Parts: sequence; structure tokens; C-alpha cells
Amino acid sequence: MGKKGNNFFKKSISYIMARKVLVSLIVICGAIILYYVINSKPKIKEVYPTVSVQKVQKEDISIYGEYVGRIRAHQFVEVRARVEGYLQQMLFNEGSSVVKDQNLFVIDQTMYKAKAEKARALLKKDEAQVLKAKRDYERIKPLYEQNAASRLDLDNAEAAYESAKATLLMSKADLTQAELELSYTLVKSPITGQISQRNADLGTLVGPSNKSLLATVVKSDTVLVDFSLTDLDYLRSKKRNVNLGRVDSTRSWQPNVTITMADQSIYPERGFVDFAEPQVDPNTGTFGVRAEIPNPNGVLLPGQSTRVQLLLDLMENVLVVPQKAIITEKGGAYIFVINKDTVAKKLFIELGPEVDNKVVVERGLREGELIVAEGQHKLTPNMKVNIVEPLVETPKVEQK
Repeated sequence: MGKKGNNFFKKSISYIMARKVLVSLIVICGAIILYYVINSKPKIKEVYPTVSVQKVQKEDISIYGEYVGRIRAHQFVEVRARVEGYLQQMLFNEGSSVVKDQNLFVIDQTMYKAKAEKARALLKKDEAQVLKAKRDYERIKPLYEQNAASRLDLDNAEAAYESAKATLLMSKADLTQAELELSYTLVKSPITGQISQRNADLGTLVGPSNKSLLATVVKSDTVLVDFSLTDLDYLRSKKRNVNLGRVDSTRSWQPNVTITMADQSIYPERGFVDFAEPQVDPNTGTFGVRAEIPNPNGVLLPGQSTRVQLLLDLMENVLVVPQKAIITEKGGAYIFVINKDTVAKKLFIELGPEVDNKVVVERGLREGELIVAEGQHKLTPNMKVNIVEPLVETPKVEQK
């Protein structure tokens, strides 16, 4: 081969070597790129369920019972005529307030005044007869002792004197009765309260024979509320050592009553149970209870129906949890408790009464433990969780 052949051979070798170097560089670059692509992928973090928690605390829980009650007046007195006669005057304004012994009606007094005057005159006559008989007796008695008068004369004088005294007593009684009947012609209010409209017009013949109702007087500055409790309520109250209708001075609270008006407003005054029936009605399975409530402004009217809340028990310093935090199944009720490693533990508890979406826990829980308040339905026992504090609204500060 000549020089041309050698040059071609050298060029061919150089070309082949250049291609090998280029391929090696491409492979190395691809490997580097693949390494970085693989190692630059983000690691997938494990996601835990998010729950809201709160600490278990002790509170005072009031246990109420709700019943339907009816308001009635503390006193409701009918004003009736006690003597017969024509109604002459009405001395009050219908619907106004009256006081005890205030004159309300006047019945025709003519006949009763005449009767009283006659009784008074007979009394004077009998008094004179007594005086005469006494003098006769006192005059004959010494004569009898001197044998100047017979025993018959003395006995007659003494009998006349005793008879005159008896007649005088009868006259006094007749006068008292006549004056009493005369006083009944002024019909008075038996109590202090509010009077109704009149039930008899002026000129009407009234009297005790036809039981004439003239008006009614209602004392309602204090009212009574009647309602009924079931025999189950009775047993529960006994279990809580509550005796309805009796004041227990050893207790820090008493069974008080709050009523709700027809417009759903709460009446500001509270009452207390002052009476409970001693037996249960076998027909209804209930027993009657009565509460007394102040009514200084006359807001409560007799006859109104109302909703009654009766404080049956005050559970002091007991553990409570939100009702929504409790899960119930066949085995019982349980909640999830978060330990220091933020792991949810299933804890069975014994429940007590439920009040205002809170439940009393009687057993199985301790004060200060952290429980799951929201999000418990997506948990399983021994699951790690992500804790979020419950949202608490911050009160707004009013700017001046």
C-alpha cells in the first residue's frame, strides 16, 4: 500500500475511536440523568387522620323534667248575698283591685233596719222587766224572813225574776241577729285581690235561697301551678333522695320551678314545689304536684297553660363529655382517648344523664384526659392521629 492507503486506514481508526468515545459519553450522561431523575422524586409521607380534641373536665349538671302545667289563682273567692233583698248599689269598678272588707254591694236595708230597731226596743222593754222583777224579789225576800210574806210569794217573785232575765238574754240574741243581718246588706270583699265583673244587675232580687253569685275576687299576686309527674319520676326523685313538697335544709338546692310563656319567653320569677299528692292515680299513672310562683306584676293569669321545668337533681362536680364524642355499639358506649404519642385508644365508658348535648360519665374516664371530640368516626383503635385544637371564638372588643 502507498501513502494514500495508510492515510485512509488512520482516518478510519480515528473515526471509529471518536464514535466509541461519543457513545460512551452519551451512556454516561444518560446514566447520570437517570440517577438524578430517580433520586429527585419526592418521598410520599404517611398521612394521619385529623381530629379535634378536648380535655375532660368536671362540671355541675342540673337535671330537669319538663311537664305541662296550668296556672290558677292563689285564692279564688265567690262573693254571694247572705240576706234576701233588692240590689241597690255597686260600689266598685269592674276589674279593679279591692281590699279586704271593702264595701262592694248594697242590698235594700229598709226591712233589716226596722227589724233591728224592733229588737232594740224589745231589749229595752225586757231590761225594764228584769229591773222590776229584781226589785220585787229583793222586797219580798226580807219580808219572808220576818214571816210577813208566804213562801209562795217568795217563789213567785224569784221565778218572775229568773224568767225576766231569760227573756232579756233572748232579746239580746234577737238584737245581735238583727244587727248581723243588717250588716249583711253591705256586701264586703272577703280578701284583697282583683274583682271580676258583676254577675247581678242593680234591682235584682238576691239572697241565700237562690245562691246569688254577685262577683268573684281573685288573689293573684302569687299564683299556683299544677302539673303531674309520672310514677317513674317519683321513683327517680326518691333515688336521688328528693322529697317533693318538703324543704330539705341539708341540701344546697331545692326543687325549683321555671315556666315558659306562650311566646316561648322564660318567666323571670322562680317558684318552689310546696305540695305533692301522697298517692299515684291508678287511672293515669301520675300524681299531682303544685308549685307557688310570685306574680307581682300580674303577668301570669289564672287558667293559662304553660310549660313547666322542674329541677329534679343537681349533680355536683361530675365528669361530662360532648354527646357527639360518644359512639354506641352493641358492646356499649365508648370514646377515643389520645395518649402522649398521639395514638387513639378505644375506651368503654358508663354513661349517666344527658343534658344540653352533654353526657355525664359515671365510670371509665378520668379528669384531664384528652378525648376526640370530632372526627372519631374515621378512626380505628391504636391509630396515630393529627390533632387540631377545637375552634374557640374570640369575643369582639367594641371600639369606642
